[in-house]
Amino acid sequence: MSQFFQIHPENPQKRLVEQAIGIIRSGGVVAYPTDSGYALGCHLGEKKAIDKIKRLRALDDKHNFTLVCSDLSEIGTYAKVDNAVFRLLKAHTPGAYTFILNATTEVPRLLLHPKRRSIGVRVPNHAITYALLEALGEPLMSVTLIPVGEELPMTDAEEIRERFSADLDLIIDGGACHLEPTSVVDLRELPPVVLREGRGDVAPFRD
Repeated sequence: MSQFFQIHPENPQKRLVEQAIGIIRSGGVVAYPTDSGYALGCHLGEKKAIDKIKRLRALDDKHNFTLVCSDLSEIGTYAKVDNAVFRLLKAHTPGAYTFILNATTEVPRLLLHPKRRSIGVRVPNHAITYALLEALGEPLMSVTLIPVGEELPMTDAEEIRERFSADLDLIIDGGACHLEPTSVVDLRELPPVVLREGRGDVAPFRD
């Protein structure tokens, strides 16, 4: 049975955030709100937690996991970013985008696409997510919480509790989220390639 924290979406309670970080650091899998639906997150490189997320989402080894980062400097540790890509990232973060980039050696192998050595990176515009990342001091390994057989992310914490309580260590209720998933943009080579059109405006990447 998972724990259930109600955290204020604009002024996250520090005590609850610190308790959530303790669960993450101990290997727990957490459902948390972002600016585009709820996501599943765990500690970077925590194999058992990652395996659980793969099972819950029915993901294969070809799925790109996402590193949810607090800012651009953190992205630069885990992904290869030249000046042109940096300018694009700076103009569109934080926001509802997932960017596919070439990974650095800092990324644990089990998070990488087996052939491409690529990684998804994201800087959400959400106070709870930012508070978690700031307290953790490193990125969260994350995937959008889209139930198997469905196309849209879950947006309601109570529904997540009803469906996944037995499988998660913590559910953070931060209120309703947007229904659309992130827009996914491949920045490994320029010009950018839009892989999925979601909540983030993709027009700037198609000029």
